[in-house]
Formats: sequence, structure tokens, C-alpha cells
Amino acid sequence: MLRRTLPALQSVKDGVADAARQAATKGDTHFPSLRGHPAARANARESAEAQSRLAAAEEARRRGARAPEAKTAKEFQVYRWNPDSPGRPFLQPYHVDLAACGPMVLDVLQKIKAEHDPTLAFRRSCREGICGSCSMCIDGVNTVACLKPVDADTSRPSMITPLPHMFVVKDLVVDLTNFYQQYKSVEPWLKTKGPPPQEPGGGGAREHRQSPAQRKKLDGLYECILCACCSTACPSYWWNSEAYRWVSDSRDGYGEERVQALAEGWDKMYRCRMIKSCTATCPKSLDPAAAISAMKALHQLRKA
Repeated sequence: MLRRTLPALQSVKDGVADAARQAATKGDTHFPSLRGHPAARANARESAEAQSRLAAAEEARRRGARAPEAKTAKEFQVYRWNPDSPGRPFLQPYHVDLAACGPMVLDVLQKIKAEHDPTLAFRRSCREGICGSCSMCIDGVNTVACLKPVDADTSRPSMITPLPHMFVVKDLVVDLTNFYQQYKSVEPWLKTKGPPPQEPGGGGAREHRQSPAQRKKLDGLYECILCACCSTACPSYWWNSEAYRWVSDSRDGYGEERVQALAEGWDKMYRCRMIKSCTATCPKSLDPAAAISAMKALHQLRKA
């Protein structure tokens, strides 16, 4: 599995880096609505290219061609395990006609469940890359199925497995209890030490206002959808990168206490070794490794 995963992660890094380079050199002429999101741009380009290949294959099939490039059916090997049935987990093959299916892996899974096997279990909700429910490992890389384009190469199967390092509830559904407990431990809400700010002239309490520069510091932090792709991709299983979102917020009054709490314990901030698998696999183009590094710097500066 490690031999399969590491090249896949490197491929993701290369794809995102290539999208970023193209955005810089071409001025975001392709997919301008995805400006600043290299992972999304890479997925959009991959999806557009795949749909073009499928359209060409469908046209060749209509003309009666029997060449391999006219084939639109693809094999998907899906992880299956039912706690109510004896036996070990296994990969079950399904064959799906990509010409009669949506462009994303989630479309494939929903087609399998609707037309091939209603017993297949997986999570999904928004279908827009917002809820993080459909996170899973696709071809060795953690991502959300609703944003992952289908690999249109029908000569090789695609493998879909649950997120690694998690207890499996059934099939592609994992137990996220530990993940949410760890998230709760960073106290993901704003905390203040003084009374709320008051409106001038005794008009009562008002909101905690931010300048545009202060709000800008939260970009790349608040977009986290808690899909757990980064946490489960980490060999050392670091899990507090989301804490930096609250440390950076100008409205929060407990930044020092948060950083100190994360620095205490062998299994927290300093367990991270900057492998950056988290950054490579994030489906929202965020950089959890940079957030962890920034918190380490804050801690060291306050110690000095």
C-alpha cells in the first residue's frame, strides 16, 4: 500500500504545482473562477480532458469502431467490509459505463449504489466540496469524492478505499469519533478576555470588528471543511493544524494560551516532521503544514 500511495501523492503534488505554474504564466486564462485554488484547477482541467476523451470514445463507438480507445466501461475496485458478516475485507470490482455517468468519483459511487449494489455504504451530503462527508482514499490519495474527477483511462482500474488510520464502520464509512474529539480539544471557537466592545455614545454592545488586513490573515485557514484528509494522510498522525485558524484571528484573546497548550505533550505540535503529505492531499488547496510551522515559530518566539 505504501508503494502505491507515495507515487500517487507525488503525482498530486506535481499536478497542483503544474496548475499553479500555469496560473502564474497564463494569467488564470483557464477556469478564472478557480483563481488561487491550484488543486481545484488541476481537478477541473483533468475533468475537462477526461470528458473530451469520453466524448471521442463514444463517437468512435457509434461509428462502430472496436479499438480500445472506443471503450467507455471502466473497472472500479471498491473496498467492502460488513461487520455483520464474517470474513476479511476485500476489493469488489464494479464496471461502470463512464459515458452514462457523471464526471466525478461520487457520481460513480452513486451509480453503483443505485444500479449495481444497493448494499454499498459511503457518506455524502452537499456534493459541492463544502461538507467534507465523502472523504475517502481514491487511487492512493485522500480526497473528497465529489471533487475528484474520474480517471478516464479504461485500461486500468481505479481503487476506492476508506480513509487510512481509521476504524472502518462499514465499507467506505469510517469512525470519525477520535478525529472530532481531537478537533474539540483545540477549542474551535472564539474566546475573549474582556467585555464585548461598545458602540460609541452608550449604544450597547457591538460585534468584534476586523480590518481588511486582519481578515486577510484568515484566508487559507477558515476554508477547512473537516474532511480529515490531511490528518489521515500524515504518517505521524498530526491533528491540530486547524488550531492556527483561531490563533490567527484578531478577535480571539487566547492566542498565547492556545499555542502553549499545543506545545505541551509529545503527541501534539512538535510531533509534526514537515512531511507535508497533509498539504499535498488537501482537496481545498490549503496548507496545514505551513499553519503548524507558523505555530511552532510563535511558540519559540514567545519562549525567547
